[in-house]
Amino acid sequence: MNKKVVAFAIGLSIVGTATTTASAEEYQVVKGDSLWEIAQEYESSVDELKEINELEKDMIFPGQTLQIDKEIVYIVKKGDSLSEIASEHNVEVDELIEWNSLSSDLILIDQELRIQSVKQVVNEPQTASAETTETVEESEVEETPVAVEAEEVEETTTSEANASENPAGETITVTATAYTAECTGCSGITATGINLNEDRNKKVIAVDPSVIPLGTRVYVEGYGEAIAGDTGGAIKGSKIDIHVPTKDEAFQWGVRTVDVTILD
Repeated sequence: MNKKVVAFAIGLSIVGTATTTASAEEYQVVKGDSLWEIAQEYESSVDELKEINELEKDMIFPGQTLQIDKEIVYIVKKGDSLSEIASEHNVEVDELIEWNSLSSDLILIDQELRIQSVKQVVNEPQTASAETTETVEESEVEETPVAVEAEEVEETTTSEANASENPAGETITVTATAYTAECTGCSGITATGINLNEDRNKKVIAVDPSVIPLGTRVYVEGYGEAIAGDTGGAIKGSKIDIHVPTKDEAFQWGVRTVDVTILD
């Protein structure tokens, strides 16, 4: 950082501004991805990814490029202060100091400040309780909509990839909880014989067979393409239970109202 010799009084706020995009880490979506999974991998949130990528709906597509974080460069103008800049970009003064290796909150006209992606305020979900089968029971968990990839999307341009096209088939709205085979005493074998211990990432849902027949291939909003391969004592009517690899992910999913599209 270039240093300038200046005369100043305590409490002096300095510098003037232009804001330009500096850099962004990118991720290319592959089949089976969801915004929720990508956010978990990069220690981000679904809301942040949607904000950075200007996504209006909860769909992402194979081949689509997502910005994971966005860094901008702010050039300080006369009259600026760190607190005003932090407030304008919805970040904390301490974060600006850390990102720019500042030793104090004094800034100079024409100084470049690096600002990472804008954050949104998200309410912390309540912790859901789990039954003995490690299924997360209903509680007042705030939903975090998760975008998922649509099957067999033909892409020719980036704009086409961003088109909001729903999977074909009958769609029903259900309450979705989550479970895992990662539990003491759990066999990991589903009602249709799928061994979830051999493939912890297998996309399987537990269903009421009178609503969704076992063996049906489905598309679950926020989860992706899955097979109706299990049942559960608490899964009756318009309820499903999605399989996730770990107990932590089951709690993170919580209880959500989602659309399920019957693919075949």
